[in-house]
Amino acid sequence: MVFGIRYLSNKEKMAMIERGINPGIGKSAPKPYLSLKFGLLLVGLGIGLLVALFTVRSIFGPNMTHNEEGQAVAVYFGCLGIFGGLGLITSFLIEKKAIDK
Repeated sequence: MVFGIRYLSNKEKMAMIERGINPGIGKSAPKPYLSLKFGLLLVGLGIGLLVALFTVRSIFGPNMTHNEEGQAVAVYFGCLGIFGGLGLITSFLIEKKAIDK
């Protein structure tokens, strides 16, 4: 499958070159704030894991039943989503502030 896609992509680029069209090989748009975005996303996920851990341990204690384990998983996913999203929102606000200057 991968080889077929690669073959067809190469064939398409060769046809573009034969027609005198620039295939745009190696050109990509610059992404100046990509590392900031991923960094704040990972920080948000890490904080979310810590908050979820402390929340689960304080609510359920060390000995959980099977039903409580399912609820703990929901707490973990909820905290990861919330704090990961907050990290991305923070990244957006920092980028916007830097662009407005």
